[in-house]
Amino acid sequence: MQLEPINFDYQPTGFSVVDNGHTVQVNLPPGNSITVMGRRYDLLQFHFHRPSEERINGRQFDMVAHLVHKDPEGRLAVVAVLLDRGSAQPVIQNVWNALPLEKGEEQAAPSVIDLKQLLPEDKRYFTYMGSLTTPPCSEGVLWMVMKTPVHISPEQINIFARLYPMNARPIQQASGRLIKESN
Repeated sequence: MQLEPINFDYQPTGFSVVDNGHTVQVNLPPGNSITVMGRRYDLLQFHFHRPSEERINGRQFDMVAHLVHKDPEGRLAVVAVLLDRGSAQPVIQNVWNALPLEKGEEQAAPSVIDLKQLLPEDKRYFTYMGSLTTPPCSEGVLWMVMKTPVHISPEQINIFARLYPMNARPIQQASGRLIKESN
């Protein structure tokens, strides 16, 4: 199916990190966005799940990063970047370096991150309308799952696993949802 590419307008940016008791979340200032299907969504935050909450051809990945965006009307769009065991990931290393010592504490990072480095080179994706994966699991979320995973080192996986050995929602049934694939 011919889907338009996602236009990523990500710039190097400051960030803060919070361990919110469910995951490690990275909060971002305004200035990063995506445009897809003629609509602009601003990037609010990204966070991690272990293992991935998405599967491709039945394969689950070591982790996933969910980049959460919102449009001016309040509609959410999430870009899921699958994380597969391999070499170290520089954006994730910067995030881990800024991890706060206590849950609930937000730690401003002394460095900047370039979220383009978190994206795979191949920007093809799957898309569907789904729900949030954490309570209240609200429907009406535009999901875009990148088809190609990004590498993360075993050490980086282990750092997250010490905090959250398993914080993924079980795979949900498609329930008649149309899943489109870009080519």
